[in-house]
Amino acid sequence: MDRLGKVLGVFDENLNLIARELGLSARVEGTTIHFEGEGAEIGADVIKSLLATVNAGEEIDRSNLAYCIELAREGRASDIEGVMKGVVAVSSRGKPVKCKTVGQKNYVDAIKKSTVTFGVGPAGTGKTYLAVCLAVAAYKGKQVEKIILTRPAVEAGEKLGFLPGDLQTKVDPYLRPLYDALQEMFGFETYQKLMEKGAIEVAPLAYMRGRTLSDAFVILDEAQNATREQMKMFLTRLGDGSKMVVTGDLTQTDLPEGKTSGLKQAVTILKGVEGIAVCTLTEKDVVRHPLVMKIVRAYEREEHRREENKRKKEKK
Repeated sequence: MDRLGKVLGVFDENLNLIARELGLSARVEGTTIHFEGEGAEIGADVIKSLLATVNAGEEIDRSNLAYCIELAREGRASDIEGVMKGVVAVSSRGKPVKCKTVGQKNYVDAIKKSTVTFGVGPAGTGKTYLAVCLAVAAYKGKQVEKIILTRPAVEAGEKLGFLPGDLQTKVDPYLRPLYDALQEMFGFETYQKLMEKGAIEVAPLAYMRGRTLSDAFVILDEAQNATREQMKMFLTRLGDGSKMVVTGDLTQTDLPEGKTSGLKQAVTILKGVEGIAVCTLTEKDVVRHPLVMKIVRAYEREEHRREENKRKKEKK
């Protein structure tokens, strides 16, 4: 399929979606696309950003189409070209991993430049996956000797004690997304060998206490479920030659009532400290099904409404 065909989609489905989202009418004459209606220039910008996506060798799907429309509405359609440049890592099957949004590109750049990076944002923004990809790239490039991935073993409505098996078996479900990302990047056999020789360590956050993590790429995932004490304990494990990435979603905290998230406190008190970067990803950076972006926004509106009602009650 030629470049224009990829942009238009099968039976012009992409073009029709753009027109519907922007309230325009659209038609194709030869190799020229015409938009009519208020904001026709936005439609033209969307097409330009989609062409840049195709030129970068990327497929157009509902997710990146929705993102290109968002950027064009903000007058930032040209930003997509910078996003597509460069490869974050290459999977075991030779597939290049690239950033898909401006927020992701800023996040990846921050991890490369900083010793400690906080990636905060909703589900589906690629926080964990991109961090794992960069960890694998650093290991393959001999920048670190070890990859350490950890999560707080906090139950989301479940109790660890009721699960069968020993502690490692109990916490494995919490660490499964990390295993999956590592296996995709290394391949299953290489991943297994690296696990056996200790070059990859995946463990609950409690296992980090009392250690110094040197020459390692360390990722703390689901950090919104770490307490203030756990967060301080983790960050002070940093050793020579290491890099840390802390990811989490402050809207999905599973800590008991009255417990303050260590992630929330850390991004507040450590922002501006040299060597530490705080990156905030938003619903615009969601790269899952476009409906996920709408779900995130709906919950954010509800949370905002509740906060407003709470403030009004406190004033009375």
